Amino acid sequence: MAIDTRAVEAPATPSRRGVLLLFAGLLVAMLLASLNMTVMSAALPTIVGELDGNDQMYWVITSYILASTIGMPIYGKLGDLFGRKILLIVAICIFTVGSVLGALSPNMVCLIIARVLQGLGAGGLIILSQATIADVVPARERGRYAGIMGAVFAVSSVAGPLLGGWLTEGPGWRWVFWMNLPLGVLAVVAAVAFLHPPTKIRVRHKIDILGMTVLGVATTGIVLVASWGGSHYAWTSPTIIGIVMGTVVAWLVFIMVERRAAEPVMPMSLFRQRNFNLTTAGGLLASVGMFGAISYMPTYLQMALGVTSSHAGLLMVPMMGTMLVCSITVGRLVSRTGHYKAMPIVGSLLLALSLFLLSTISLATMTWLICVYLGILGAGLGISIQILILIVQNTFPYSLVGTATAANNYFRQIGASLGAAAVGSLFASRLADLLVGKVPGDAAGSADGAKSLTPELVRGFPDAVKDPIIESYNDALMPVFLFVSPLALLGAILLCFVIEKPLATTVEHDEPLESTTEVLP
Repeated sequence: MAIDTRAVEAPATPSRRGVLLLFAGLLVAMLLASLNMTVMSAALPTIVGELDGNDQMYWVITSYILASTIGMPIYGKLGDLFGRKILLIVAICIFTVGSVLGALSPNMVCLIIARVLQGLGAGGLIILSQATIADVVPARERGRYAGIMGAVFAVSSVAGPLLGGWLTEGPGWRWVFWMNLPLGVLAVVAAVAFLHPPTKIRVRHKIDILGMTVLGVATTGIVLVASWGGSHYAWTSPTIIGIVMGTVVAWLVFIMVERRAAEPVMPMSLFRQRNFNLTTAGGLLASVGMFGAISYMPTYLQMALGVTSSHAGLLMVPMMGTMLVCSITVGRLVSRTGHYKAMPIVGSLLLALSLFLLSTISLATMTWLICVYLGILGAGLGISIQILILIVQNTFPYSLVGTATAANNYFRQIGASLGAAAVGSLFASRLADLLVGKVPGDAAGSADGAKSLTPELVRGFPDAVKDPIIESYNDALMPVFLFVSPLALLGAILLCFVIEKPLATTVEHDEPLESTTEVLP
């Protein structure tokens, strides 16, 4: 199947003022995506309570992460082939449409579909923003920009829960979605005004449609196993075994497709680079614990401490503060010294420590001590996350920057999907078991009454009813963090074997090559 010849950007280096304006526009786009990873956390208990979907709570987060994960390598490859500006605007529009549908959702099914659309747009916002700055800033100077991009995620990690809590308590949780409309318009304006494509060269490319499709199937299989295994279905059930086998087959097919594709969406040559493999594995392992904690701690704080959703967001501020400071400081340090290997190792060790400390929380734990644990978590993330992307971008030539960045983020998002799905699934299944017979309205000892629990409802119960429910939330979530903490420790060990290569001091642009234009079946 043939398509028309497309234009690809031949990069040019803008002035420093142009870089700053470009960077400002990219930060708006990243803020739009990163804010919606966290804004739902404070509003989630109220949303699922009103829509009678506590048992589907994890899908609200998991569906968003899954969709963005599938979209990342596709956006990365198409950005390398055809340029990033139009793709960025398309991604913003898809995200905005998903936000409107989310605001109008009458039930959990519609809400989850809306989150899928949001995720499809968000995957492009994140990848295209990170790859675009690599177009114009050399790796040696990119550390400080990477630090600020990391700071956007830090601000979002707390601003999201705070904003979600304030909107939930004020105009209502649907405004968590409506607020994206003005942000979306601002992001489009910024993209049009600041992202100026340089001179274009006409080239022809082959699009790996089959590879993209099989990759989506394989990714979905991984998340379904993590979400359903041990909760909805036994690990030995035919359903789970069938999905596992189907996922393995999908990955084998994907590898074969990518080996024969003229321009694969995820080239197998990426995996011949030691640094890519190590940083990708380290980021994946860190993301499991990171998203498990960020996604469900605000819910725990509301239920266990009896605080409002906005107060729960404030309690996450220590994590944001340390992540913000560490991300910017480490970025500037890397740009000044050119050394970076120790950073992600230290960050992963701090992440493992924080997850272990979170697992020790009980109802008797002082609130300030919980904040300290969250602060350690933020420091670990701030020191490591953006530096891993810098290492990857410094490993490959310009023509593969978008593809390599997207592939690294893809596997990190796989970790995020596994973290949100696995932690959420374990949390939900353990909570359902612990709440049996403890919620008013339970029928014959079932846990059906737990599906409609909201923080406000629990706070209104007498102590004799409320205390067992609060204990159940603590006992359901905290031990899960202990289970995932060794993964971050394993990530630190792997990162010890990264080879510290000198950071490039110039941006070397490859010349585009001519190729035939067709869509691979």
